[in-house]
Amino acid sequence: MLNDTPESSSRRHFVGAAAAALAAGSLSRLAFADTSPATGIVTGPATGDKTALRPFRVHVPESQLTEMRRRIKATRWPDRETVPDESQGIQLATLQGLAQHWATGYDWRKVEARLNSYPQFVTEIDGLDIHFIHVRSRHDNAMPLIVTHGWPGSVIEQFKIIDPLVNPVAYGATASDAFHLVIPSLPGYGFSARPATTGWGPERTARAWVTLMKRLGYERFASQGGDLGGIVTNIMARQAPPELMGIHVNFPASVPAEILKSLTAGNAMPAGLSDEERHAYEQLSANFKKKRGYATEMGTRPQTLYGLADSPVALASWLLDHGDGYGQPAAALSAAVLGHPVNGHSSGALTRDDVLDDITLYWLTNTGISAARFYWESHANFFLAADVNVPAAVSAFPGENYQAPRSWTEKAYHDLIYFNKPETGGHFAAWEQPMIFAHEVRAGLRPLRA
Repeated sequence: MLNDTPESSSRRHFVGAAAAALAAGSLSRLAFADTSPATGIVTGPATGDKTALRPFRVHVPESQLTEMRRRIKATRWPDRETVPDESQGIQLATLQGLAQHWATGYDWRKVEARLNSYPQFVTEIDGLDIHFIHVRSRHDNAMPLIVTHGWPGSVIEQFKIIDPLVNPVAYGATASDAFHLVIPSLPGYGFSARPATTGWGPERTARAWVTLMKRLGYERFASQGGDLGGIVTNIMARQAPPELMGIHVNFPASVPAEILKSLTAGNAMPAGLSDEERHAYEQLSANFKKKRGYATEMGTRPQTLYGLADSPVALASWLLDHGDGYGQPAAALSAAVLGHPVNGHSSGALTRDDVLDDITLYWLTNTGISAARFYWESHANFFLAADVNVPAAVSAFPGENYQAPRSWTEKAYHDLIYFNKPETGGHFAAWEQPMIFAHEVRAGLRPLRA
């Protein structure tokens, strides 16, 4: 038992007060830590009009890259997985190998220069700064097209399709297939501002994209998207603004309501399905049972993912894992990181540095959690039949979450102007197979030119 003399009590009071002051000081420093790192330079208009198209250049201070490398090297690693495969998640050796290259051999400045080789802008829409790339074709009558990335992607996903779509003649197509491209960063992603209030989901984003295209002077345009970008594009099509000519999606929402109900309940496959429909049901069943953990967490508790803002390696593991191990749809990412095909799945044109470019963008802009919140803001089911009346083109890649059957697609997209099942490509089709993807966009939207 303590001898509680006035002197010892006074000492304890002093020590307690000092500890409290120290803790308060530490918490104060944490509370005011920089959550908005400087990553670019915006040239504002003389009038101060935030809705003006303000030129933007990426410029990451070297100190931020040094700090990122320090954090990677200081990672406290967990034990190795207790299984010989990836069934428990991203394997320790895989992530340690990636981290070693990230900390010592990776060069962010290459992708920074690539970003700055394209015209980039920021403009305020509905109170939020939106970043976008805008590349105009030199060909007359080029079609304006807004292309939206998904998660865990960014505008970096679209690099390899820009020139094939803007300059089609150089890639064996004709001048009549040319596009003017607008490639925005989703709200809370990349160089777009992080929403400070609720409400920035796919519906509001779709309306903002229409405002953006009109602000750029495009009275008529088409929209393209995959993953979350496909959701935004489908919703835009349902909103049916008069300026929208039509859409192309490579992540179609085509599952009939009764099929989705059966899948959600975990029921056995319904009778009477065609071979294509059975294949899609099997893919979706596996997806619903084993591969939606990341989406469930981001859709319900995104703020809990503090590690995404604190540890580059935590961020990388979260962005890489889709709950599917070395299967689809993230097989191309795994193959690129490992440097060889996995379970017969190639990375295509996707490289390890491509993957790190994207992860590093999330880290430098501190958008891991703000990007996750887009799932929390999404209230539409990603798979339920889209019920779209505007002209729609669909490319059903074999490595997608599910390869949409034509029978389902025709019922979901009531004016289906194009449907194709490419032989190669997956969830990140623009990244993995840019030439095939560019061909699909050209062919899919060609009927709108007539």
